[in-house]
Amino acid sequence: MAIAFSPEQLAAFIDHTLLKPDASLGQIETLCAEAREHKFFSVCVNGSWVSAARHFLEGSEVKVASVVGFPLGAMAGDAKRFETEVAVDDGAHEIDVVLNIARLKAGDDKYVLRELIDVAEAADERTVKVILETCLLTDEEKVRACRLVVESGAHFVKTSTGFSTAGATENDVRLMRETVGPKFGVKASGGVRDAQTALAMIEAGATRLGTSSGIAIVNGLTGGGTY
Repeated sequence: MAIAFSPEQLAAFIDHTLLKPDASLGQIETLCAEAREHKFFSVCVNGSWVSAARHFLEGSEVKVASVVGFPLGAMAGDAKRFETEVAVDDGAHEIDVVLNIARLKAGDDKYVLRELIDVAEAADERTVKVILETCLLTDEEKVRACRLVVESGAHFVKTSTGFSTAGATENDVRLMRETVGPKFGVKASGGVRDAQTALAMIEAGATRLGTSSGIAIVNGLTGGGTY
């Protein structure tokens, strides 16, 4: 049975994202104004813009997410923990952290798990989404990563940074959903640019969408989007 989404219902899935290294304060202000207008779930910004985003969104229900260890995930675990603490102090409601891809691929699951536990603890019960960068992983590595994220106390697995060789695919979202079970968060990000793709990701199991094309997505629904 097809499920219909209104633009407002679809907007509630979207983390309205601006992570370009040259993003200006004015662009962050515009991002927040758009999120207010369209009632997106959150804005997702780099750490130095968290306090500004909180200011621009004051009085609204739109949340502020900060990326951590972005975009490579290869820095020391203690640096990720500290970055999380700073983001929380600046007012972040959610944390999107890149796991250590090389450590995962090397089979050092203990290191990966310890790092994710530290970030989850530093987030102090705020939502933590862990970016797997699925385009760099085998299916076996994706499954292992998902299991580690669930064990760590984080709340979401997320496909991509949008800064690597490819973004979200329906197959990856489906695999992640199958691995983490029906209640855990799954975020599709990277290459989600239109309503059709957004709805396909939700059908595959995504409960959140990371995109810089949120306005085009909600405006692309005609007569109620369905899947």
